[in-house]
Amino acid sequence: MDLRRERLDGDKGEKAGDLTANPFRADRDRIVASPFFARLGGVTQVISPGGSGLLVHNRLTHSLKVASVARAIVERLTADPAERELLEKLGGCDADVVEAAALAHDLGHPPFGHLGEHVLDRLARERLGLPDGFEGNAQSYRIVTGLALTAAVRAALLKYPWTRRTYPDPHPRHLKPTPRGAAGDPLDGSAKFGAYVTELTDLRQARAPFAGRLADWQQTPEASVMDTSDDIAYAIHDLEDFHRVGVLQQGAVATELIAWQREAAELRALSVEALRATSRRPGRSVELLWRDLRRKDDWICDDDAFRAAVEHVRLELVDGLLAVPFDGSIDAEQTVAGFSARWTRRLIDAIHVRPDPPVRSGHVRLGAAQWHEVQVLKFIHHRFVLERPDLALHQRGQARLLAALVEALHAWLVDPDEEARLPRRLHDLVELAQAEMAGLTGADYGLAAGMPLDTAAMARGRAIVDFVAALTDGQAVGLLEALSGRSRQLWTDAFVL
Repeated sequence: MDLRRERLDGDKGEKAGDLTANPFRADRDRIVASPFFARLGGVTQVISPGGSGLLVHNRLTHSLKVASVARAIVERLTADPAERELLEKLGGCDADVVEAAALAHDLGHPPFGHLGEHVLDRLARERLGLPDGFEGNAQSYRIVTGLALTAAVRAALLKYPWTRRTYPDPHPRHLKPTPRGAAGDPLDGSAKFGAYVTELTDLRQARAPFAGRLADWQQTPEASVMDTSDDIAYAIHDLEDFHRVGVLQQGAVATELIAWQREAAELRALSVEALRATSRRPGRSVELLWRDLRRKDDWICDDDAFRAAVEHVRLELVDGLLAVPFDGSIDAEQTVAGFSARWTRRLIDAIHVRPDPPVRSGHVRLGAAQWHEVQVLKFIHHRFVLERPDLALHQRGQARLLAALVEALHAWLVDPDEEARLPRRLHDLVELAQAEMAGLTGADYGLAAGMPLDTAAMARGRAIVDFVAALTDGQAVGLLEALSGRSRQLWTDAFVL
Protein backbone atom coordinates (compact mmCIF):
# COMPACT_ATOMS: atom_id res chain seq x y z
CA MET A 1 0.00 0.00 0.00
CA ASP A 2 1.54 3.35 -0.94
CA LEU A 3 2.19 6.12 1.58
CA ARG A 4 -0.41 8.36 -0.06
CA ARG A 5 -3.11 6.14 1.47
CA GLU A 6 -1.69 6.14 4.98
CA ARG A 7 -3.75 7.74 7.71
CA LEU A 8 -2.49 9.46 10.85
CA ASP A 9 -3.26 6.40 12.93
CA GLY A 10 -1.07 4.20 10.71
CA ASP A 11 -4.01 2.56 8.92
CA LYS A 12 -3.20 2.32 5.21
CA GLY A 13 -6.74 2.09 3.99
CA GLU A 14 -9.72 -0.21 4.14
CA LYS A 15 -9.22 -3.83 3.17
CA ALA A 16 -10.00 -5.06 -0.31
CA GLY A 17 -13.60 -6.17 -0.66
CA ASP A 18 -14.98 -3.53 1.69
CA LEU A 19 -17.56 -1.14 0.33
CA THR A 20 -15.04 1.57 1.23
CA ALA A 21 -12.08 -0.10 -0.51
CA ASN A 22 -11.17 3.25 -2.06
CA PRO A 23 -9.70 5.16 0.92
CA PHE A 24 -9.87 8.49 -0.90
CA ARG A 25 -13.58 8.11 -1.51
CA ALA A 26 -13.94 7.14 2.14
CA ASP A 27 -12.18 10.41 3.02
CA ARG A 28 -14.70 12.33 0.97
CA ASP A 29 -17.52 10.63 2.87
CA ARG A 30 -15.90 11.36 6.22
CA ILE A 31 -15.67 15.05 5.33
CA VAL A 32 -19.25 15.35 4.10
CA ALA A 33 -20.57 13.48 7.15
CA SER A 34 -18.71 15.69 9.61
CA PRO A 35 -20.48 18.51 11.51
CA PHE A 36 -17.73 20.86 10.30
CA PHE A 37 -19.01 20.49 6.73
CA ALA A 38 -22.66 20.99 7.65
CA ARG A 39 -21.73 24.20 9.50
CA LEU A 40 -20.55 25.80 6.24
CA GLY A 41 -24.19 26.23 5.18
CA GLY A 42 -24.45 28.98 7.80
CA VAL A 43 -21.17 30.77 7.01
CA THR A 44 -20.94 33.77 4.70
CA GLN A 45 -19.03 33.48 1.44
CA VAL A 46 -19.06 37.19 0.50
CA ILE A 47 -22.63 38.45 0.83
CA SER A 48 -24.65 37.49 3.90
CA PRO A 49 -27.69 35.41 2.83
CA GLY A 50 -29.81 37.01 5.54
CA GLY A 51 -29.09 40.48 4.25
CA SER A 52 -29.80 39.77 0.60
CA GLY A 53 -33.18 38.09 0.77
CA LEU A 54 -32.09 35.88 -2.13
CA LEU A 55 -30.32 32.57 -2.53
CA VAL A 56 -26.62 33.38 -2.65
CA HIS A 57 -23.52 31.31 -2.12
CA ASN A 58 -22.42 30.32 1.35
CA ARG A 59 -19.25 28.42 2.21
CA LEU A 60 -20.98 25.09 1.69
CA THR A 61 -22.32 25.77 -1.81
CA HIS A 62 -19.00 27.39 -2.72
CA SER A 63 -17.16 24.23 -1.59
CA LEU A 64 -19.49 22.03 -3.64
CA LYS A 65 -18.76 24.09 -6.76
CA VAL A 66 -15.01 24.01 -6.12
CA ALA A 67 -15.25 20.22 -5.80
CA SER A 68 -17.16 19.96 -9.07
CA VAL A 69 -14.61 22.09 -10.94
CA ALA A 70 -11.68 20.22 -9.37
CA ARG A 71 -12.99 16.82 -10.39
CA ALA A 72 -13.64 18.03 -13.95
CA ILE A 73 -10.06 19.32 -14.20
CA VAL A 74 -8.56 15.99 -13.10
CA GLU A 75 -10.78 14.00 -15.43
CA ARG A 76 -9.75 16.18 -18.37
CA LEU A 77 -6.04 16.09 -17.56
CA THR A 78 -5.87 12.34 -16.90
CA ALA A 79 -7.65 11.64 -20.19
CA ASP A 80 -4.53 12.95 -21.95
CA PRO A 81 -1.73 10.33 -21.85
CA ALA A 82 1.09 12.91 -21.77
CA GLU A 83 -0.53 14.96 -18.99
CA ARG A 84 -1.34 11.79 -17.03
CA GLU A 85 2.24 10.52 -17.26
CA LEU A 86 3.63 13.83 -15.99
CA LEU A 87 1.16 13.90 -13.10
CA GLU A 88 2.25 10.39 -12.06
CA LYS A 89 5.90 11.47 -12.04
CA LEU A 90 4.97 14.36 -9.75
CA GLY A 91 3.25 12.10 -7.23
CA GLY A 92 -0.16 11.35 -8.70
CA CYS A 93 -3.45 13.13 -9.26
CA ASP A 94 -6.60 11.30 -8.21
CA ALA A 95 -10.08 12.71 -8.83
CA ASP A 96 -11.37 11.48 -5.45
CA VAL A 97 -8.44 13.13 -3.67
CA VAL A 98 -9.01 16.54 -5.22
CA GLU A 99 -12.75 16.31 -4.69
CA ALA A 100 -12.26 15.49 -1.00
CA ALA A 101 -9.73 18.29 -0.57
CA ALA A 102 -12.00 20.76 -2.31
CA LEU A 103 -14.91 19.83 -0.05
CA ALA A 104 -12.68 20.31 3.02
CA HIS A 105 -10.72 23.41 2.00
CA ASP A 106 -12.99 25.89 3.82
CA LEU A 107 -13.82 23.85 6.94
CA GLY A 108 -11.80 26.20 9.13
CA HIS A 109 -13.13 29.49 7.83
CA PRO A 110 -14.81 31.45 10.64
CA PRO A 111 -18.09 33.38 10.70
CA PHE A 112 -18.47 36.40 8.39
CA GLY A 113 -16.21 35.35 5.53
CA HIS A 114 -12.71 36.76 5.03
CA LEU A 115 -13.49 39.62 7.40
CA GLY A 116 -13.80 37.11 10.24
CA GLU A 117 -10.45 35.58 9.31
CA HIS A 118 -8.62 38.92 9.49
CA VAL A 119 -10.27 39.90 12.79
CA LEU A 120 -9.55 36.56 14.46
CA ASP A 121 -5.92 36.67 13.32
CA ARG A 122 -5.44 40.11 14.87
CA LEU A 123 -7.15 39.12 18.11
CA ALA A 124 -5.27 35.81 18.32
CA ARG A 125 -1.88 37.49 18.03
CA GLU A 126 -2.45 40.79 19.84
CA ARG A 127 -4.98 39.84 22.51
CA LEU A 128 -4.55 36.11 23.10
CA GLY A 129 -0.78 35.82 22.68
CA LEU A 130 -0.75 33.19 19.94
CA PRO A 131 2.39 33.56 17.77
CA ASP A 132 0.70 31.58 14.98
CA GLY A 133 -2.40 33.77 15.13
CA PHE A 134 -5.27 32.53 12.99
CA GLU A 135 -5.34 31.51 9.34
CA GLY A 136 -8.31 29.90 7.62
CA ASN A 137 -6.26 27.36 5.68
CA ALA A 138 -4.30 26.34 8.77
CA GLN A 139 -7.56 26.06 10.71
CA SER A 140 -8.98 23.78 8.02
CA TYR A 141 -5.88 21.60 8.26
CA ARG A 142 -6.20 21.54 12.05
CA ILE A 143 -9.73 20.21 11.68
CA VAL A 144 -8.93 17.47 9.16
CA THR A 145 -6.13 16.07 11.31
CA GLY A 146 -8.97 15.02 13.61
CA LEU A 147 -10.81 13.23 10.81
CA ALA A 148 -8.00 10.66 10.23
CA LEU A 149 -7.77 11.34 6.50
CA THR A 150 -5.19 9.85 4.15
CA ALA A 151 -1.87 11.57 3.54
CA ALA A 152 -2.80 12.39 -0.08
CA VAL A 153 -5.99 14.26 0.85
CA ARG A 154 -4.30 16.17 3.67
CA ALA A 155 -1.42 17.10 1.36
CA ALA A 156 -3.96 18.23 -1.27
CA LEU A 157 -5.38 20.68 1.28
CA LEU A 158 -2.03 22.42 1.62
CA LYS A 159 -2.21 25.36 -0.76
CA TYR A 160 0.56 26.84 1.37
CA PRO A 161 2.67 23.90 2.66
CA TRP A 162 4.53 25.88 5.31
CA THR A 163 3.99 27.28 8.81
CA ARG A 164 3.84 30.97 9.57
CA ARG A 165 7.54 31.42 10.39
CA THR A 166 9.71 28.35 10.76
CA TYR A 167 8.98 25.49 8.35
CA PRO A 168 10.52 24.63 5.96
CA ASP A 169 14.01 26.03 6.42
CA PRO A 170 14.78 28.29 4.60
CA HIS A 171 11.27 29.63 4.97
CA PRO A 172 9.48 30.42 1.67
CA ARG A 173 9.04 34.09 2.59
CA HIS A 174 12.81 34.47 2.13
CA LEU A 175 12.75 33.17 -1.46
CA LYS A 176 13.10 35.65 -4.32
CA PRO A 177 10.46 35.73 -5.68
CA THR A 178 8.27 34.33 -2.93
CA PRO A 179 5.70 31.60 -3.66
CA ARG A 180 2.16 32.95 -3.88
CA GLY A 181 0.91 33.66 -0.36
CA ALA A 182 4.31 33.33 1.31
CA ALA A 183 5.17 37.03 1.40
CA GLY A 184 4.64 38.94 4.59
CA ASP A 185 6.38 40.79 7.36
CA PRO A 186 9.90 39.42 8.02
CA LEU A 187 9.11 39.20 11.75
CA ASP A 188 5.43 38.26 11.69
CA GLY A 189 5.90 35.61 9.01
CA SER A 190 3.89 34.71 5.91
CA ALA A 191 0.49 36.23 5.25
CA LYS A 192 -0.80 32.80 4.22
CA PHE A 193 0.26 29.44 5.61
CA GLY A 194 -1.14 25.92 5.68
CA ALA A 195 -0.59 24.66 9.22
CA TYR A 196 0.01 25.83 12.77
CA VAL A 197 3.09 24.63 14.63
CA THR A 198 0.90 22.19 16.57
CA GLU A 199 0.09 20.35 13.30
CA LEU A 200 3.62 20.41 11.85
CA THR A 201 4.23 16.69 12.47
CA ASP A 202 1.00 15.91 10.62
CA LEU A 203 2.05 18.15 7.73
CA ARG A 204 5.37 16.35 7.40
CA GLN A 205 3.66 12.96 7.39
CA ALA A 206 1.19 14.09 4.72
CA ARG A 207 3.99 15.41 2.51
CA ALA A 208 6.33 12.41 2.99
CA PRO A 209 5.10 10.54 -0.14
CA PHE A 210 6.19 13.51 -2.28
CA ALA A 211 9.73 13.78 -0.92
CA GLY A 212 12.23 14.05 -3.76
CA ARG A 213 9.50 14.90 -6.27
CA LEU A 214 8.57 18.39 -5.06
CA ALA A 215 10.33 21.21 -3.26
CA ASP A 216 9.25 21.58 0.39
CA TRP A 217 7.32 24.77 -0.40
CA GLN A 218 5.67 23.49 -3.58
CA GLN A 219 2.06 22.32 -3.84
CA THR A 220 1.31 18.72 -4.75
CA PRO A 221 -0.42 18.41 -8.15
CA GLU A 222 -3.68 17.68 -6.33
CA ALA A 223 -3.29 20.78 -4.16
CA SER A 224 -2.54 22.78 -7.30
CA VAL A 225 -5.78 21.54 -8.90
CA MET A 226 -7.76 22.39 -5.77
CA ASP A 227 -6.19 25.86 -5.57
CA THR A 228 -6.91 26.59 -9.23
CA SER A 229 -10.49 25.36 -8.84
CA ASP A 230 -11.00 27.67 -5.86
CA ASP A 231 -9.76 30.58 -7.97
CA ILE A 232 -12.17 29.71 -10.77
CA ALA A 233 -15.16 29.43 -8.43
CA TYR A 234 -14.23 32.68 -6.69
CA ALA A 235 -13.82 34.54 -9.98
CA ILE A 236 -17.01 33.28 -11.64
CA HIS A 237 -19.58 32.01 -9.20
CA ASP A 238 -19.36 34.90 -6.75
CA LEU A 239 -20.16 37.26 -9.62
CA GLU A 240 -23.52 35.48 -9.90
CA ASP A 241 -24.38 36.64 -6.38
CA PHE A 242 -23.36 40.23 -7.01
CA HIS A 243 -25.48 40.31 -10.15
CA ARG A 244 -28.48 38.72 -8.44
CA VAL A 245 -28.57 41.21 -5.58
CA GLY A 246 -28.05 44.18 -7.88
CA VAL A 247 -24.68 45.16 -6.42
CA LEU A 248 -22.76 44.82 -9.68
CA GLN A 249 -23.93 47.62 -11.94
CA GLN A 250 -23.25 47.56 -15.68
CA GLY A 251 -22.59 51.29 -15.94
CA ALA A 252 -19.88 51.45 -13.30
CA VAL A 253 -18.01 48.38 -14.58
CA ALA A 254 -18.29 49.50 -18.21
CA THR A 255 -17.02 52.99 -17.43
CA GLU A 256 -13.95 51.61 -15.64
CA LEU A 257 -12.97 49.11 -18.33
CA ILE A 258 -13.70 51.32 -21.33
CA ALA A 259 -11.85 54.28 -19.81
CA TRP A 260 -8.73 52.15 -19.40
CA GLN A 261 -9.02 50.83 -22.96
CA ARG A 262 -9.42 54.36 -24.29
CA GLU A 263 -6.73 56.04 -22.16
CA ALA A 264 -4.21 53.22 -21.68
CA ALA A 265 -1.34 55.10 -23.33
CA GLU A 266 -1.84 58.20 -21.18
CA LEU A 267 -2.26 56.14 -18.01
CA ARG A 268 0.99 54.29 -18.64
CA ALA A 269 2.81 57.63 -18.39
CA LEU A 270 1.53 58.31 -14.85
CA SER A 271 3.41 57.28 -11.71
CA VAL A 272 1.91 54.80 -9.25
CA GLU A 273 1.55 57.63 -6.75
CA ALA A 274 -0.41 59.74 -9.24
CA LEU A 275 -2.65 56.80 -10.08
CA ARG A 276 -3.38 56.10 -6.42
CA ALA A 277 -4.15 59.76 -5.75
CA THR A 278 -6.80 59.69 -8.50
CA SER A 279 -7.87 56.04 -8.18
CA ARG A 280 -11.57 56.95 -8.12
CA ARG A 281 -11.33 58.29 -11.66
CA PRO A 282 -12.31 55.70 -14.30
CA GLY A 283 -9.50 53.58 -15.68
CA ARG A 284 -7.02 54.27 -12.89
CA SER A 285 -7.84 51.16 -10.90
CA VAL A 286 -7.36 48.89 -13.94
CA GLU A 287 -3.96 50.44 -14.58
CA LEU A 288 -3.01 49.92 -10.92
CA LEU A 289 -4.09 46.29 -11.26
CA TRP A 290 -1.83 45.87 -14.27
CA ARG A 291 1.13 47.47 -12.49
CA ASP A 292 0.59 45.20 -9.49
CA LEU A 293 0.38 42.06 -11.63
CA ARG A 294 3.59 42.95 -13.44
CA ARG A 295 5.37 43.55 -10.14
CA LYS A 296 4.29 40.23 -8.61
CA ASP A 297 3.89 37.91 -11.61
CA ASP A 298 6.20 39.03 -14.40
CA TRP A 299 6.71 35.34 -15.23
CA ILE A 300 3.33 35.29 -17.03
CA CYS A 301 2.26 38.93 -17.50
CA ASP A 302 1.92 40.11 -21.08
CA ASP A 303 0.63 43.46 -22.36
CA ASP A 304 -1.32 41.99 -25.25
CA ALA A 305 -2.82 39.22 -23.11
CA PHE A 306 -3.98 41.75 -20.50
CA ARG A 307 -5.59 44.01 -23.12
CA ALA A 308 -7.32 41.00 -24.66
CA ALA A 309 -8.53 39.89 -21.21
CA VAL A 310 -10.06 43.30 -20.47
CA GLU A 311 -11.83 43.23 -23.83
CA HIS A 312 -13.09 39.67 -23.39
CA VAL A 313 -14.43 40.37 -19.89
CA ARG A 314 -16.06 43.57 -21.13
CA LEU A 315 -17.86 41.71 -23.91
CA GLU A 316 -18.90 38.72 -21.79
CA LEU A 317 -19.71 40.45 -18.51
CA VAL A 318 -20.61 44.06 -19.30
CA ASP A 319 -22.29 43.56 -22.68
CA GLY A 320 -23.55 40.11 -21.71
CA LEU A 321 -24.49 39.19 -18.15
CA LEU A 322 -24.92 42.73 -16.79
CA ALA A 323 -26.76 44.11 -19.82
CA VAL A 324 -30.15 43.16 -18.33
CA PRO A 325 -30.77 43.61 -14.58
CA PHE A 326 -31.54 40.39 -12.72
CA ASP A 327 -35.29 40.18 -12.04
CA GLY A 328 -35.63 36.60 -10.80
CA SER A 329 -37.27 35.40 -14.01
CA ILE A 330 -36.51 32.09 -15.70
CA ASP A 331 -34.78 33.96 -18.51
CA ALA A 332 -32.59 35.79 -15.99
CA GLU A 333 -31.64 32.55 -14.24
CA GLN A 334 -30.82 30.92 -17.57
CA THR A 335 -28.60 33.86 -18.49
CA VAL A 336 -26.67 33.50 -15.24
CA ALA A 337 -26.37 29.73 -15.68
CA GLY A 338 -25.15 30.15 -19.24
CA PHE A 339 -22.54 32.71 -18.23
CA SER A 340 -21.25 30.47 -15.44
CA ALA A 341 -21.16 27.31 -17.54
CA ARG A 342 -19.48 29.02 -20.48
CA TRP A 343 -16.73 30.55 -18.36
CA THR A 344 -16.17 27.44 -16.28
CA ARG A 345 -15.71 25.29 -19.38
CA ARG A 346 -13.43 27.89 -20.98
CA LEU A 347 -11.14 27.91 -17.94
CA ILE A 348 -11.14 24.15 -17.36
CA ASP A 349 -10.17 23.58 -20.98
CA ALA A 350 -7.24 25.99 -20.60
CA ILE A 351 -5.56 24.12 -17.73
CA HIS A 352 -2.35 22.15 -18.29
CA VAL A 353 0.44 20.51 -16.31
CA ARG A 354 3.91 22.07 -16.27
CA PRO A 355 6.97 19.96 -15.37
CA ASP A 356 9.05 22.87 -14.03
CA PRO A 357 6.79 25.79 -13.11
CA PRO A 358 7.99 29.17 -11.85
CA VAL A 359 8.06 29.76 -8.09
CA ARG A 360 4.82 31.75 -8.26
CA SER A 361 2.89 28.95 -9.96
CA GLY A 362 1.83 25.40 -9.24
CA HIS A 363 2.40 22.46 -11.57
CA VAL A 364 -1.24 22.67 -12.69
CA ARG A 365 -2.24 26.09 -13.97
CA LEU A 366 -4.28 28.12 -16.41
CA GLY A 367 -3.00 29.18 -19.81
CA ALA A 368 -1.70 32.75 -20.03
CA ALA A 369 -4.80 34.21 -21.72
CA GLN A 370 -7.21 32.72 -19.18
CA TRP A 371 -4.94 33.60 -16.25
CA HIS A 372 -5.22 37.26 -17.22
CA GLU A 373 -9.00 36.96 -17.56
CA VAL A 374 -9.31 35.54 -14.04
CA GLN A 375 -7.28 38.45 -12.68
CA VAL A 376 -9.65 40.93 -14.35
CA LEU A 377 -12.73 39.11 -13.02
CA LYS A 378 -11.28 39.08 -9.49
CA PHE A 379 -10.48 42.78 -9.84
CA ILE A 380 -14.12 43.55 -10.64
CA HIS A 381 -15.15 41.56 -7.57
CA HIS A 382 -12.81 43.60 -5.38
CA ARG A 383 -13.30 47.04 -6.92
CA PHE A 384 -17.09 47.05 -7.25
CA VAL A 385 -18.12 44.87 -4.30
CA LEU A 386 -15.52 44.63 -1.56
CA GLU A 387 -14.70 48.36 -1.68
CA ARG A 388 -18.33 49.46 -1.29
CA PRO A 389 -18.95 51.68 1.79
CA ASP A 390 -22.20 49.88 2.62
CA LEU A 391 -20.36 46.55 2.78
CA ALA A 392 -17.67 48.19 4.91
CA LEU A 393 -20.36 49.46 7.28
CA HIS A 394 -21.78 45.96 7.65
CA GLN A 395 -18.35 44.39 8.12
CA ARG A 396 -17.21 46.90 10.72
CA GLY A 397 -20.17 45.85 12.81
CA GLN A 398 -19.26 42.19 12.35
CA ALA A 399 -15.66 42.91 13.36
CA ARG A 400 -16.82 44.58 16.57
CA LEU A 401 -19.11 41.62 17.25
CA LEU A 402 -16.26 39.11 16.94
CA ALA A 403 -13.96 41.21 19.14
CA ALA A 404 -16.64 41.47 21.82
CA LEU A 405 -17.33 37.74 21.59
CA VAL A 406 -13.65 36.84 22.07
CA GLU A 407 -13.40 39.19 25.05
CA ALA A 408 -16.53 37.75 26.66
CA LEU A 409 -15.36 34.16 26.23
CA HIS A 410 -11.91 35.01 27.58
CA ALA A 411 -13.43 36.66 30.67
CA TRP A 412 -15.59 33.58 31.25
CA LEU A 413 -12.68 31.22 30.81
CA VAL A 414 -10.41 32.96 33.35
CA ASP A 415 -13.15 33.47 35.95
CA PRO A 416 -12.29 31.03 38.79
CA ASP A 417 -15.85 31.07 40.09
CA GLU A 418 -17.22 29.84 36.75
CA GLU A 419 -14.84 26.96 36.04
CA ALA A 420 -17.46 24.31 36.84
CA ARG A 421 -20.01 25.93 34.52
CA LEU A 422 -17.87 26.38 31.41
CA PRO A 423 -19.31 24.95 28.18
CA ARG A 424 -18.01 21.40 27.94
CA ARG A 425 -16.69 21.95 24.42
CA LEU A 426 -14.67 24.99 25.47
CA HIS A 427 -13.23 23.06 28.41
CA ASP A 428 -12.26 20.16 26.13
CA LEU A 429 -10.63 22.52 23.62
CA VAL A 430 -8.42 23.97 26.36
CA GLU A 431 -7.28 20.50 27.41
CA LEU A 432 -6.59 19.55 23.78
CA ALA A 433 -4.52 22.69 23.18
CA GLN A 434 -2.57 22.15 26.40
CA ALA A 435 -1.64 18.63 25.32
CA GLU A 436 -0.62 19.84 21.84
CA MET A 437 1.57 22.63 23.20
CA ALA A 438 3.36 20.53 25.81
CA GLY A 439 7.07 20.56 25.04
CA LEU A 440 6.93 23.36 22.47
CA THR A 441 9.41 26.21 22.83
CA GLY A 442 9.72 29.73 21.49
CA ALA A 443 12.11 28.42 18.83
CA ASP A 444 9.32 26.28 17.39
CA TYR A 445 7.44 29.52 16.69
CA GLY A 446 10.48 31.41 15.42
CA LEU A 447 10.65 33.64 18.50
CA ALA A 448 13.81 35.10 19.98
CA ALA A 449 16.11 32.62 21.68
CA GLY A 450 15.21 32.06 25.31
CA MET A 451 11.83 33.73 25.06
CA PRO A 452 9.50 31.79 27.39
CA LEU A 453 6.06 30.63 26.33
CA ASP A 454 3.02 31.02 28.55
CA THR A 455 1.51 27.79 27.29
CA ALA A 456 -1.43 27.95 29.71
CA ALA A 457 -2.50 31.33 28.31
CA MET A 458 -1.79 30.16 24.76
CA ALA A 459 -3.94 27.06 25.27
CA ARG A 460 -6.83 29.22 26.48
CA GLY A 461 -6.34 31.49 23.46
CA ARG A 462 -6.27 28.64 20.97
CA ALA A 463 -9.38 27.13 22.57
CA ILE A 464 -11.26 30.41 22.22
CA VAL A 465 -10.20 30.75 18.59
CA ASP A 466 -11.19 27.13 17.85
CA PHE A 467 -14.54 27.69 19.56
CA VAL A 468 -15.39 30.92 17.72
CA ALA A 469 -14.13 29.67 14.35
CA ALA A 470 -16.51 26.69 14.59
CA LEU A 471 -19.62 28.90 14.87
CA THR A 472 -21.99 29.83 12.07
CA ASP A 473 -22.76 33.51 11.47
CA GLY A 474 -26.07 33.12 13.29
CA GLN A 475 -24.53 31.28 16.22
CA ALA A 476 -21.92 34.01 16.68
CA VAL A 477 -24.64 36.65 16.82
CA GLY A 478 -26.78 34.54 19.17
CA LEU A 479 -23.91 33.74 21.52
CA LEU A 480 -22.93 37.38 21.92
CA GLU A 481 -26.57 38.29 22.54
CA ALA A 482 -26.64 35.76 25.38
CA LEU A 483 -23.24 36.77 26.82
CA SER A 484 -24.28 40.44 26.70
CA GLY A 485 -27.49 39.78 28.62
CA ARG A 486 -29.71 40.85 25.73
CA SER A 487 -31.26 37.45 25.11
CA ARG A 488 -34.29 36.24 27.08
CA GLN A 489 -34.22 32.70 25.68
CA LEU A 490 -32.70 31.02 28.72
CA TRP A 491 -32.73 27.37 27.63
CA THR A 492 -32.71 27.67 23.87
CA ASP A 493 -29.49 29.72 23.98
CA ALA A 494 -27.69 26.44 24.65
CA PHE A 495 -27.74 25.66 20.93
CA VAL A 496 -24.61 27.75 20.44
CA LEU A 497 -22.65 25.93 23.16
